[in-house]
Amino acid sequence: MRKMWAVLALILIVSFSWLGLLGNEIHRQAPPIPSAVVTRSGETVFTRDDIQTGRQVYQSMGGQQVGSIWGHGGYLAPDWSADWLHRESLLILDGWAEAEYSRAYGALAGEDQARLQTRLQAAQRENTYDPTTGQIVISDDRAAAIAAVSRHYVDLFGDAHALEGLREDYAIANNAIPDAARREAMTAFFFWSAWATTTQRPDEEVTYTNNWPHEPLVGNAPSGPNIMWSIASVILLIAGIAALVWWHAGRKEEEAPVPPKEDPFTGLKPTASMKATRKYFWTVIALFLAQIFLGAVTAHYAVEGHDFYGIPISEIIPYAVTRTWHTQLAIFWIATAWLATGLYLAPVLGGKEPKFQALGVNVLYVALLIVVVGSMAGEWLGVQQVFDLDMNFWFGHQGWEYVDLGRFWQLLLFAGLMIWLGLVGRALWPALKQPGEGRPLTVILFLSTIAIGLFYGAGLTWGKHTHLSMIEYWRWWVVHLWVEGFFEVFATAAIALLLVKLGLVRARTANHGVLFATIIFLTGGVLGTLHHLYFAGATTSVIAVGAVFSALEVVPLALIGHEALENYRMTKAAKWVQNYKWPLYFFVGVCFWNLVGAGLLGFLINPPISLYYVQGLNLTATHGHAALFGVYGLLGIGLMLFCFRGLFAKQAWSDKMLAWSFWLLNGGLAMMVFMSLFPVGVLQAYASITEGLWYARSAEFLQQEIIHFLVWMRVPGDIVFSAGAFVLAAFAARLVWAGFRGQREEPAPVATPAE
Repeated sequence: MRKMWAVLALILIVSFSWLGLLGNEIHRQAPPIPSAVVTRSGETVFTRDDIQTGRQVYQSMGGQQVGSIWGHGGYLAPDWSADWLHRESLLILDGWAEAEYSRAYGALAGEDQARLQTRLQAAQRENTYDPTTGQIVISDDRAAAIAAVSRHYVDLFGDAHALEGLREDYAIANNAIPDAARREAMTAFFFWSAWATTTQRPDEEVTYTNNWPHEPLVGNAPSGPNIMWSIASVILLIAGIAALVWWHAGRKEEEAPVPPKEDPFTGLKPTASMKATRKYFWTVIALFLAQIFLGAVTAHYAVEGHDFYGIPISEIIPYAVTRTWHTQLAIFWIATAWLATGLYLAPVLGGKEPKFQALGVNVLYVALLIVVVGSMAGEWLGVQQVFDLDMNFWFGHQGWEYVDLGRFWQLLLFAGLMIWLGLVGRALWPALKQPGEGRPLTVILFLSTIAIGLFYGAGLTWGKHTHLSMIEYWRWWVVHLWVEGFFEVFATAAIALLLVKLGLVRARTANHGVLFATIIFLTGGVLGTLHHLYFAGATTSVIAVGAVFSALEVVPLALIGHEALENYRMTKAAKWVQNYKWPLYFFVGVCFWNLVGAGLLGFLINPPISLYYVQGLNLTATHGHAALFGVYGLLGIGLMLFCFRGLFAKQAWSDKMLAWSFWLLNGGLAMMVFMSLFPVGVLQAYASITEGLWYARSAEFLQQEIIHFLVWMRVPGDIVFSAGAFVLAAFAARLVWAGFRGQREEPAPVATPAE
């Protein structure tokens, strides 16, 4: 164990040091924001203030929930950097064609088109940024094209009647940004984001975004390092899986312990603070149901851009709001389930309840409720353009997917996590001080609790004008390291501790298993964060490191079937274990979706060459849905059900209802993913490879009948999935009703309040 702890410490030190060094490189090499964009004739087109103000405007209207920049964000509206690049390029080509041939570019012969396209590539890829003056110098031809594209966007985000149909296709409300000055400023930000995608880095053959997006007109195609490191990642994946299988085959399997004759938790009497977690779990279910409804509304916007089954809702609750709430509530309800599990388990593991623990749990609940309600209200007000731009940053919509809530609400949430850390830590402290076989697991649980509390702080590192590349760097610390990293370590340790307490797993086996799993996961997981940053203004070294270590993230999933089988076998270990059959089945479901959603569908988009073509397409959403709910959502529900066994009357427990909920949720998720999201993503990927990303995200492509049909094919899965959620809610209501009727058992306490 000492050697394993040393290995884990070394991995964390090396990984975070390397991640920090690469973050510094991203900061130094990020695409420059010019002091001004000027023409060769001396006319100023945009200033730095225009670009920075324009980004704030974009954030205020929902930002990455309304289309995307550099591929990160929503999928219904275009990627604005790719869309601008294509529109500007066509306008320049048309201007040259009219001047030289008196015809539009599309009407020219192939060799004439090729000649103009070669000229365009040389002009667009040339880096005319002057570090001395801080200016970008452009031709008058390009300035004319920029003016035309700017007018298009000013009209699009206003209420120009000619573009009403396009707004509906994009699910953008009419007059989404009423202030014309704000709309004009936003075009400066769009231009800059597109400029970075087509301008080569000094002394290099790739653009600031590593030639992303695929755009044949300007010569954007996969770079050599992209292809090389993609091949390396596949080879490393195969080698890693082979090594893991070899290790597993040579490992001596310990016999499972003989389970006790009776349920060790039979005599569990919840303490006051444990009982106080009930309201957390009711909130989990309420937020889960709300998220499902908002997901249905958001998906429906793809076929009826301003309406919901004929009801005009875009002016009241536009797509930017429904998608924001849908993604944010997913994080809120899953995190709440895990936080409540920590609060429930801590007194059980510590052996007693600290003074005022219940008060702390209740105060924390109120704080979390304020964050949820306040941030959602602020996001709605921000999208409705109620706030000024500075006020929006603090109380409105920050515009960054999964980290949308305003800075004030972020600070409150961080404070809440610090309270949670204190509550769990003080309750666990007696167990941490007491030597024994179970101590290493408790230490891992406590360390992951500290990491969960602190790592959300990465979302507080950027300001109103921090460079976009650095915002993306820190944002993925929150989304990848906080949500996908340390929460998973916490959940793994919590499950192991529960199984040890039940006598289904030996403490020694669990200690080694959890520590080894943590080492394997974090070896790839920390630096694997970089695979989100391939095309976010980062350098080639980010592609190299991200490709290698994101491949290693998938390696532990190769033996996930063994873990699923072990969880399934536990349900047969003793008659009393049937009481925990469905919580254990939910853990089996986690294993399945870990393999399919996080493993297969995750690696489908992880290699740089794959992500080059599919970043910002529905294959990303396919992985997101299968992994976020399939792994983290089911895990949260399974942990919640374990807590329910100790919080409510056993007579009210209904395995039949849980069976329906389990199969409906898993079946509905599979239908949603494989009948709708995956086939749309495959069609988009083909369009991106053959035509360019701009086309795969265009209204022309997404409004095809086949795409509409596939979007409608999500409805059966949504219905089945929703039914599973409602059955789960009915099961929880049944437990509450039984409590009201006085059916609560009162056995001898295991964890008792402090005197």
